[in-house]
Amino acid sequence: MDWLNAQARRVPTWVVYLLGLVPLGLLIWGAVFGGLGPDPVKAIERGLGERGLQFLLASLAITPLRLLRLNLLRFRRALGLLSFIYVTLHLTAWVWLDMGLRWDEMLADLTKRPFVILGMIGFLAMIPLAVTSWNGAIRRMGAAAWNRLHKLAYVAILAGVVHLVLLSKVWTTEVLVYLGLTLALLALRLVPKGGMRRRVTA
Repeated sequence: MDWLNAQARRVPTWVVYLLGLVPLGLLIWGAVFGGLGPDPVKAIERGLGERGLQFLLASLAITPLRLLRLNLLRFRRALGLLSFIYVTLHLTAWVWLDMGLRWDEMLADLTKRPFVILGMIGFLAMIPLAVTSWNGAIRRMGAAAWNRLHKLAYVAILAGVVHLVLLSKVWTTEVLVYLGLTLALLALRLVPKGGMRRRVTA
């Protein structure tokens, strides 16, 4: 692990952002030149949503990985912001491409469709995380208050994965993997302090 940690320290944070935006570039390429299947709007929506979920899972996995002596903490902010970018674009695709800015229908969905409600809850939970992701916010709020606020990431990931489950309607292997990873990461937060080899910041 020491070798991996040494290699990770050599990777600039901007590389994570650059690689993280590659899936977005591929989606744009597919939208312009074809290749997204018979329903490109749904493909764009699902692609953006899944990338957002994947990056949020990756950011939450940073803490338990430290228990294995793999320290990727310096990349957690980038992974979290990439998740927020993709989730925001996912919402934008739904509002603009899918619903065609039909606000009355969208408001109706926000009161009737559980998967839409949960998706919105997940997005709203991520806003304060993105707004306070800079170092100055930690200094102004204090580390304890900042850590408490950023536990909203647990709300966001749970809402996001249930949103995916309800939207999929079928228990595919992919959906089960997302659900299993989410529950595992959340369960690790419930492990008693004494049961861990060392305590790490959530």
